[in-house]
This record gives sequence, C-alpha cells and structure tokens, in this order.
Amino acid sequence: MAAILTVDDSPSIRQMVKMVLSSAGHDVAEAGNGAEGLEKAKAQRFDLVLTDLNMPVMNGIALIKNLRQLPALTGTPIVFLTTESDDAMKMEAKQAGATGWITKPFKPEQLHAVVAKLVRA
Repeated sequence: MAAILTVDDSPSIRQMVKMVLSSAGHDVAEAGNGAEGLEKAKAQRFDLVLTDLNMPVMNGIALIKNLRQLPALTGTPIVFLTTESDDAMKMEAKQAGATGWITKPFKPEQLHAVVAKLVRA
C-alpha cells in the first residue's frame, strides 16, 4: 500500500490518522511539526503527505513550500488536514502547492476516499 506522512502538532490527531490509514494497509509515519516533517520527507519517499496548517516551529504553508523544493516530492500529493476553512487560506495553500484540503474533524471514510483518489498504490 501507500507510504503516508502525517504532520500535526496534535498527538491525538496523528494517532487517529494513523489508526484509520493503517487499518487500510497503509504505512503511516508521523511528525509533530513542519520541520520534523520536512526531515522525514528528505529521508524517506512518501506517496502522500497530510499536514496541519497551524503548528509550532514550521507551519503547514512553509512545510509545503519546502517540500515542493525537493525533486523527489514535486508530484507527491500534499493535503491539508486542518480546522481552518477560510477561502483566502485555501488559496494560499493552493498557491504554495497543496493538492487538497480536508477540514477537521474528519470522517474516516472521507480520509480513505481522499487517499484512494490521490494515491496510486
């Protein structure tokens, strides 16, 4: 299945994402902030990145901009998983290179559908 990186400063959100996606057979790695996520993305190839927007150290927009600089991740889908639903923020995320947007709280089937649509595992 797919290798997925979830980046969120909330341990409970990371645990929930991991539980939902692992149950479908995906390999899920976790990072607690954007800087940690960037380091993991440099060390391992991922088929999908799920990231929060508001995090300490490096936020989701900065993470996406940095990930899009890495040749290995230029075509990798990056999806925001956040409580933010502001249209201006969505536009900023899209301009940074985000592929999609899921608003928290999310339903497990919603997460499965996004992964199925974006990942060719």
